[in-house]
This record gives sequence, structure tokens and C-alpha cells, in this order.
Amino acid sequence: MRVERRRSPRVPFVATAEIIDEEENSRSSSEVSDLSLHGCCVKMQKPFPVGSTVTVEIYRDADFLESTATVAYATPQCMMGLTFTAMEPQFAAILKRWLATCAVPKSLTH
Repeated sequence: MRVERRRSPRVPFVATAEIIDEEENSRSSSEVSDLSLHGCCVKMQKPFPVGSTVTVEIYRDADFLESTATVAYATPQCMMGLTFTAMEPQFAAILKRWLATCAVPKSLTH
């Protein structure tokens, strides 16, 4: 049985994202598959190495947020987990609003 190590619950969330690696001066398009208060999971053809520091920009409808993040894990299925490390207050407010509108009611999770 896997031990849950996340600090906050994930919710399904679909949005486009750009992952920027300042060190390599590269930008990769991706899609967010889920989101939490502390991070997200993105689909990428070539995930970055675990421990890499990147900037993630997430776009949904008319809103977007930006945060620096650390790559927490990468899977063979082209998924990459990011942990948000620094986010400006205006982007944190957008994140909280997105989570509030996407949260699954507790009655549906049991």
C-alpha cells in the first residue's frame, strides 16, 4: 500500500501550461492533469530531471498563474509532478479560486 505524502489533496484540473527551464533556456508546452495547493501534475513528452527548478505558467480561461517549482517526480507515462516553491500573492489567490471551483465534494469521495 502506498503512503500518501501530499500536503494537500489533488483535484482533477485541465489547463494548458508552459514549463520554463531558465538554466537550459528552454520552454515546453504541457497540459495540467491535476492541481493542489502545493503543486500540480503535468503531461510532458520529455519530463525534466527530478530536482530541477523550473517556472510553471498555467493558463485557464482568462486567468493564469506563475510559480517557481521543483520537479518532484517523473513517470515513464510522461507525467511530471511539480511542487510550487515560490508564488506571488496574486497568483496564490487565483490558485485558491481554481481549487474552490474544482473541489470534489466529500460525499462523492467516500
